[in-house]
Amino acid sequence: MLDRSIDILGDLIAFPTVSIDSNLDLIKYLSDRFEALGARCSLTADNSGTKANLFATLGPDLPGGVMLSGHTDVVPVADQDWTTDPFELTRRDGKLFGRGTCDMKGFIAANLALAETLDASALKQPLHFAFTYDEETGCLGAQSLIRDLAQRGIVPDIAIVGEPTEMRVIEGHKGCYEYTARFAGLEGHGSAPDAGVNAAEYAARYVAKLLELRENLKARTPVTSKFDPPWSTINIGRISGGVAHNVIVGKAEVDWEMRPVQASDADFVKGALTDYVDGTLVPEMKSVHPKASIELEIIAEVAGLEPMDDNAARDLVAKLTGANGADLVAFGTEAGLFQQLGSNTIVCGPGSIREAHKSDEYLEIEQLELCCRMLRRLGETLVN
Repeated sequence: MLDRSIDILGDLIAFPTVSIDSNLDLIKYLSDRFEALGARCSLTADNSGTKANLFATLGPDLPGGVMLSGHTDVVPVADQDWTTDPFELTRRDGKLFGRGTCDMKGFIAANLALAETLDASALKQPLHFAFTYDEETGCLGAQSLIRDLAQRGIVPDIAIVGEPTEMRVIEGHKGCYEYTARFAGLEGHGSAPDAGVNAAEYAARYVAKLLELRENLKARTPVTSKFDPPWSTINIGRISGGVAHNVIVGKAEVDWEMRPVQASDADFVKGALTDYVDGTLVPEMKSVHPKASIELEIIAEVAGLEPMDDNAARDLVAKLTGANGADLVAFGTEAGLFQQLGSNTIVCGPGSIREAHKSDEYLEIEQLELCCRMLRRLGETLVN
């Protein structure tokens, strides 16, 4: 199974599925192979029709089952100093080099290799495979997929998301909410600031409110939180605006994010911010210039994976891998979305997140072998 996984990985790496580009060729490759194995396959496309999710099922047409999930998109290679061709698999020193080997086509390759070894008629419960688009740009594909699954009444009992965790069992991570706030004021000469609406000044006050809320979040820390830090966080990513020292700024932007440890924290921040914007900032701006505005664009609102006392996915994968416990991680995944769907969900996959998104990204062959071992044991479990 390991050798077959490496062969498949070579095929997958050759598809340059950078998030800004189409993934349809890769999805067709996977769909053709799963259909040849007798899988029931369905696609959900994005609005452009250039990207799609693949959902494939082997085994009986019954509720529940186990789902293996991975995203097909990769981050760009532009402006990175690669010593190998990023879209050609290179094997060297016990490592597999190429864009997406670690994050996370290695897991997808092992999924297909597993499917090729199974007698689907012998499965006692369904085995689902979910391969998504645009995880790297807001988990857009997974959000579309879970809407489709919910409408069809498909809720796997267990979901295993194969992001690179060095095959550690991960039972929790924070959510990731990303926004861009745009401020439209009124330009004018800097010598008469009261005659204009300085978008940069209102952006600064907006940021100050975010920093105040960031401190407030510490007091909301759940007593049972296992995260580091244990509270929800807010980060200011970018502030821009203005053209010259002596010009009142007409337009400004603020990029920011929060990483909530609980959904109620996100509601708290958004509610307080809306009250401040609608009740204070915008009325002040409009009193000078009626067309002034503050608009908030939601880039992504991806739920975190909340640790659960009872988690059948954690218990199953711990048994399959021999793990003695489960951990938390700082990076986000699609796992929280599947948890919201109603599935017991964990994250466990080959490779290290430290190698993801870098030049000369690689996956250690030993890690892929451990993944194959886990999946083989999963297959044995599903037929007994």
